Amino acid sequence: MTGTETRNLALAVALFVAAAWLPFLGGAYLLTLGVTIAMYTVLATSWALFSGPTHYISLATAAFFGLGTYTTGLGIEHLDYWLLLPIAAILGAVLAALVGLATLRLSGVYFVIFTLGLAELIRQLVTWSQNVSGQKGLYVLTDLTEVHIYWQLLGLAAIVYLGGWLIGRSRLGFALRIIGDDEEVARHSGINTARAKILLFMVSGAAASVTGAILAPRYIYIEPALAFTPMLSFQVVIMALLGGTGRLWGPVVGVIPFTFLWEAISASFPNQTTLLLGVSFLVIVYLLPKGFVGLLVAIRQRLDAREGFA
Repeated sequence: MTGTETRNLALAVALFVAAAWLPFLGGAYLLTLGVTIAMYTVLATSWALFSGPTHYISLATAAFFGLGTYTTGLGIEHLDYWLLLPIAAILGAVLAALVGLATLRLSGVYFVIFTLGLAELIRQLVTWSQNVSGQKGLYVLTDLTEVHIYWQLLGLAAIVYLGGWLIGRSRLGFALRIIGDDEEVARHSGINTARAKILLFMVSGAAASVTGAILAPRYIYIEPALAFTPMLSFQVVIMALLGGTGRLWGPVVGVIPFTFLWEAISASFPNQTTLLLGVSFLVIVYLLPKGFVGLLVAIRQRLDAREGFA
């Protein structure tokens, strides 16, 4: 491990420890924002673990998130809450593996369309099953408070970050970077591209599913339209792209400002949120194609070039 890597890891640990003190420093509103930021940090970072190196744009986050939410909703009366979290992770990984086996041979817009339709398909199936049973939604009643949920999400964010750091330094991470550069070259180099992509997609799916499972008690009452909302998938993509997927910490750089921006938009223009979400996506794609991280790298390169000529 180089000196720079050690400093970055130490800084990440320090930031997570500092973030853990938020419930003791702010009021209820600040804690609510903290839960939202922690949630999107997990979702955007886990999304970038897969989509960053492979350049596959996945819109399946809502499917995994909703699966986890309903895992808690359906199981809370029968199993201990802490058993439901690993079950949600397993179910998310299994769903990701099945989707990966069926779709990761696709590329470009075909993969995007399939992953977008997946959440809608599951939402319709859950809605149909509840209509048949006469049940419209589920109550999730626990003793967990907002503080408990925040700390769980923060711990999950730390696990995802550490997992991404380890993957980036493993043979799997190296293989995925080659796949992202040129999948044909990777295939001819002897890399099992399908297996590599599926493994990382499983990590992403498991993280999103556990996030949904943790947040189910916060909602108290869950229904398909809430658990499987497609807007969640688009928000995660926008936040990750805004920060940049070139660095592990990049998505966090996008999550924090976009969360505050979205709070202001939702309060001021509640009926135009979908329209403004689309505009935000277009602005980021055209003005910041590599996110804030890419912008910072470009600025640093220009400064280094000027110093070289000086």
